[in-house]
Amino acid sequence: MKELTDISAKIISPKVKRQRVVFSVLFALILLITGYLFAFYFSPGTITFLVGKIDVSLWKYALIGFTAEVINGALGMAYGVTTTTMLLSSGVAPALALIIVHILEVFTAGTSGAIHYKVGNVNTKLLRKLLLPGILGAVAGAYILFSFKQYTSIIKPAVSVYTLMLGLVIVYKAVKGSNVGPKIKRIFPLALIAGFLDAIGGGGWGTIVSSTLIAGGRNPRYTIGSVVLSRFFVALASSVSLLFLIGFSQWSIIGWLVLGGLLGAPIGPLITKHIPIKVAMWIVAFTIIILSLKQIFF
Repeated sequence: MKELTDISAKIISPKVKRQRVVFSVLFALILLITGYLFAFYFSPGTITFLVGKIDVSLWKYALIGFTAEVINGALGMAYGVTTTTMLLSSGVAPALALIIVHILEVFTAGTSGAIHYKVGNVNTKLLRKLLLPGILGAVAGAYILFSFKQYTSIIKPAVSVYTLMLGLVIVYKAVKGSNVGPKIKRIFPLALIAGFLDAIGGGGWGTIVSSTLIAGGRNPRYTIGSVVLSRFFVALASSVSLLFLIGFSQWSIIGWLVLGGLLGAPIGPLITKHIPIKVAMWIVAFTIIILSLKQIFF
């Protein structure tokens, strides 16, 4: 009887199959249209769309926030790398793009982290191990970015190479799944490197740390909860360091990104519910890779 129940549970009805196809196509269209806009219309110096009739100099940031939050809600990662990639494609300077991303992550990670902590998803021992090296790496990355901020022509393609690599990491995770290896015990160097790369690349803390620890045999529930909460402190360290070193005055951009994020927040869970996660990961990775390649070679 139990075998029959297991078999029936694996059978997917035609209706569910149609829903998966429809939502997969819609998700792909959202990202492809967004990627097309940022690759060809929202490039540096472009502030109008449709023969100059509509000013997109501000609402394009709402589109970035919308798309990044849809992806984040669907996959639970890639918020930073998506936002960074699109900001760079729209002509925002690397230092400014990274400040924007880290300020946003303070709010998003703070909210999510508090919820994870409230429902008991945080391993406080693991959290303590992540905090110090993560913060040290973030501060060091912010200082390196500040020291080389005048070399925009070098930093921008370098950051794009990094986002390209993260796109390939997402592809790797989609192909390999969550294979479990030996348990990771040396967390300090992992968090230090991830914090550093997150600060200078605008994302990657969750993608690098969560995937490595889960693949190393740690409990996914407590790993994700601890990494999300630790991201709040790492993003805060990056933001404060960059604000102190470089300064920031473009708060209107933050407002538009938050507005777009609020509009996109309900869509991510629907994608998670209706389409296979691997399909979503492939679509997201394709978008990130294409935009990154555009920044590197064009």
